[in-house]
Amino acid sequence: MIELLAPAKDAACGIAAIDAGADAVYIGAAHFGAREAAGNTLDDIAALVAHAHRYWARVYVTLNTLLTDDELPLAVQMAHQVYDLGVDGLIIQDVGLLECDLPPLPLIASTQMHNHTPERVAFLEAVGFQRAILARELSLTEIQAIRADTTLELECFVHGALCVGYSGQCYLSYAQGGRSGNRGQCAQPCRKAYRLYDASGQQLSPEKHLLSLRDLNLSHDLGALLDAGVTSFKIEGRLKDQAYVTNVVRHYRTALDTELAARGLRRSASGTSRADFTPDVGKTFNRGYTSYFLHGRDAAVGAPDTPKMVGEPVGTVATVGRYRVSVDGGVPLHNGDGLCFFTPACTLAGTVVNGVNGNIVTVSSTEGLAAGTALFRNHDHAFLTALAKAEITRAIAVDFTLRPTPDGVALHVRDADGVDAVATTACDDTPAQKPEAALATIHAQLGKCGGTEFACASVTVETGARFFPVAILNALRRDALVALRAARTVARPVAVGGVKRNDAPFPATKLAFTGNVLNRQAAAFYQRHGVTTIEPAAESGLDMHGRTVMTTRHCIRRALGLCHRPAEPLLLVDEEGRRLGLRFACMRCEMEVVLP
Repeated sequence: MIELLAPAKDAACGIAAIDAGADAVYIGAAHFGAREAAGNTLDDIAALVAHAHRYWARVYVTLNTLLTDDELPLAVQMAHQVYDLGVDGLIIQDVGLLECDLPPLPLIASTQMHNHTPERVAFLEAVGFQRAILARELSLTEIQAIRADTTLELECFVHGALCVGYSGQCYLSYAQGGRSGNRGQCAQPCRKAYRLYDASGQQLSPEKHLLSLRDLNLSHDLGALLDAGVTSFKIEGRLKDQAYVTNVVRHYRTALDTELAARGLRRSASGTSRADFTPDVGKTFNRGYTSYFLHGRDAAVGAPDTPKMVGEPVGTVATVGRYRVSVDGGVPLHNGDGLCFFTPACTLAGTVVNGVNGNIVTVSSTEGLAAGTALFRNHDHAFLTALAKAEITRAIAVDFTLRPTPDGVALHVRDADGVDAVATTACDDTPAQKPEAALATIHAQLGKCGGTEFACASVTVETGARFFPVAILNALRRDALVALRAARTVARPVAVGGVKRNDAPFPATKLAFTGNVLNRQAAAFYQRHGVTTIEPAAESGLDMHGRTVMTTRHCIRRALGLCHRPAEPLLLVDEEGRRLGLRFACMRCEMEVVLP
């Protein structure tokens, strides 16, 4: 079965994602998640688990940072604590955990483990992982090759922010300021502005965000990914707010359901979500969209102008007054809309709409605006207000059957997953004086499932036209649904997993610092699997000068149309004057960023 996986900054976001149609969510515990700012208490995780499990949706907890020797015991303790809460899997990066006493939870290999080849993913399967989160850079062909070599569940990012460097292999933030992305502390230096120089000192590009990427959007490629063997479709965003999560989940739920129906496939969780708004992924945060390298290198992937949201084009400034502009364009604007534009200095600026009269727009400030300026809307006030007020429900369809018993009546209920329950009561056999009215009352009262996770799909009455007090019908319905909830708890599919301790050979015998070995247990793991030479992780205190601190498939030479030049080293310089070297592996079409 196929899973739509959503991010949860906190329990409220996770519950909203489930209600909007997610089959699973991933959330950080109090420590050791790759988004340090998105930790959650055990009580919050327990509340999310309780809500998700009603729909047989799953909750995965992230313990996906590199760990020191001193941190391993606390990480193992946390793994057991979330296991006791009933979570459905652990997302991990540090293989040192595999040498520890982990609970029997399914193990999910974080994308930080650089899951980019069939050999690496097959090894993960051999040592006990149940799922691998694929590297974002992979093409369809590469995903197909991995699927051909493993039976693991394959999780693929389909939406959200992109790391320009190979995940788990980027040390730029750590090398420049000590904040390690592998420890959940990335300072995002890739979103900064840089100038580009050649070896002679000639400036090749004005100051631009040359390492910043657009956001991923594979909503038109879900069918191809299904056919390639992807089983979990992941939305990025554990720092995103509830509006973002709800909007994006609804968009992908609709798109994925269409592809599943065309292939006769089922989603992995229960219930149908309904919402009284139309999702639009252009309305919540994005840097412009790309399919990245899924189809090769045909499309631009960079967002060099700004790392912020520009939004949708709404027109061009015709005239400028003190607090008013006239706008040529056909997009209606509303009070509260946020507008942005690029100044002559190519910086992003913004203003707020305070009033609209035809094409005359009153704004909070006209500073930087001039005739001919292109306007964009990066905050659609009407859409976001409607989204905040939207009624979103998720319900599991149930069929009721009312049957006679020797001393009363029984209400049988079956849900869409085939789970059954029954409630009975003793009552008098009283023929209805008004049969049609009696039957109507039975249907009306049994159909009231409000306040539960169920929705009545049908009512079958096998008792004939009998009179039942409304109180009895209501009690039967309540008792039947309580019994059904208990039966669903017993019937809910529960995945088990755990480490397989063996000596399966790792696909390499030597590990550089990019192997991310930060503790003795990780070293022992790799040694047991045939690795003979292990350099400690960068975060152990290595001097990173002269080392490659990022490898990426995003090539600045190619993006700027400089492939005709010799593949000489180039230089990036940021606003503070800090320098980064660029080297180009053209045969692999990769770029390396080096700390001088």
